[in-house]
Amino acid sequence: MSVVRSAVAAVEVTIAVVGVAVAISRHPMVRAGLRAMPPALKDAAADAALEAAYRAGAAARRIVPKSIIG
Repeated sequence: MSVVRSAVAAVEVTIAVVGVAVAISRHPMVRAGLRAMPPALKDAAADAALEAAYRAGAAARRIVPKSIIG
């Protein structure tokens, strides 16, 4: 498998994961649970989500060749 095909596969998986995350975030039960959370727990969840997004971006930068990115 070539590097470009591997990079494209990684991008496709990333797009699928983002799509699933958006679908889950729009579910009524998830929204109700978020409204019921105390503010401190909401802040911790937001920090964890930002950290996970940063780490996913860092991993993608290692996988995807620079020639494809820019």
